[in-house]
Amino acid sequence: MNYTTVIWDFGGVITSSPFEAFNRLEAEKGVPQNSVRQINSANPDDNAWAQFERAELDAAGFDEAFAAEAKALGIELRGADVLAVLAGDVRPNMVATLDRLKAEGFTIACITNNVPAGKGAGMAMDDEKAEAVKAIMQRFDHIIESSKAGVRKPDPRIYQMMCEALGKEPSECIYLDDLGINCKPAAQLGMAAIKVSGEEQALGELGALLEMQLP
Repeated sequence: MNYTTVIWDFGGVITSSPFEAFNRLEAEKGVPQNSVRQINSANPDDNAWAQFERAELDAAGFDEAFAAEAKALGIELRGADVLAVLAGDVRPNMVATLDRLKAEGFTIACITNNVPAGKGAGMAMDDEKAEAVKAIMQRFDHIIESSKAGVRKPDPRIYQMMCEALGKEPSECIYLDDLGINCKPAAQLGMAAIKVSGEEQALGELGALLEMQLP
């Protein structure tokens, strides 16, 4: 296969998984582990999280709506508490890989489900992390943010939008995401999809597809 383009998710791929931070928050608040996942998996297309990622709610509206959804499941947790821990830590090998691919002439792009809160595309709550994310984002040839596009993964339209913006066929593209539900429509469109469970695993699979040693 002749791949010309690598499209990246951001949270959980370029940065560490937010689920790790969610688990720490759950322990701190004394609620069952994976409560955030449970809340967000209920009515996944139209719940508070989905609406927030499409910018149909602001931060205050999300805080209230998420708390109500949590309470309906017998969980006491505010949306604001979740937002406070949302931004993960940057994975240096992933960033090194972006630089390597750019140097090798590949097109690199980013499709991220994010929310209109925090500082910039990475949703960081502190200036230092926000600056790090900004520097990474400048590497991409094109970025689609759900909170700006009004459409979120796994809606197939967001992948089609990226191909159209880049002038690429899906068969030219490799897509990386930490959620299988987001990889599926990319694969159905014709992209090679990699479900990211860890940095070493993801770079190993990407390197195999590109016949390169990464990072």
